[in-house]
Amino acid sequence: QVQLRESGPGLVKPSQALTLACTVSGGSITTGYYYWSWIRQSPGKGLEWIGNIAYSGIPVYNPSLKSRASISRDTSKSQFTLRLNSVTPEDTAVYYCVRDGRDGMNYWGKGTLVTVSS
Repeated sequence: QVQLRESGPGLVKPSQALTLACTVSGGSITTGYYYWSWIRQSPGKGLEWIGNIAYSGIPVYNPSLKSRASISRDTSKSQFTLRLNSVTPEDTAVYYCVRDGRDGMNYWGKGTLVTVSS
């Protein structure tokens, strides 16, 4: 059973960078054809896809966040990481890491709330 777990700070100050890690167990992040995504949900809003990193290690981003987002991975730790630069209060959200594949987005972490506030 694949499990994903997000970790990172719950509070980030405006203009700083937000960094979250997702640790994957029960599966390898290099196994084809899976894509490891970051998705967020701001209070009162729908889900927003931030981007993903493929089994090959190639990242893809939501164009609206591309200038600030970076997704990387550490295969030795079975982790992939989101970095979001220059955050504002509008980046306050629950952040989820998700496995996406031919069977859909069937595996989600529990989510972690990140609040951007001074």
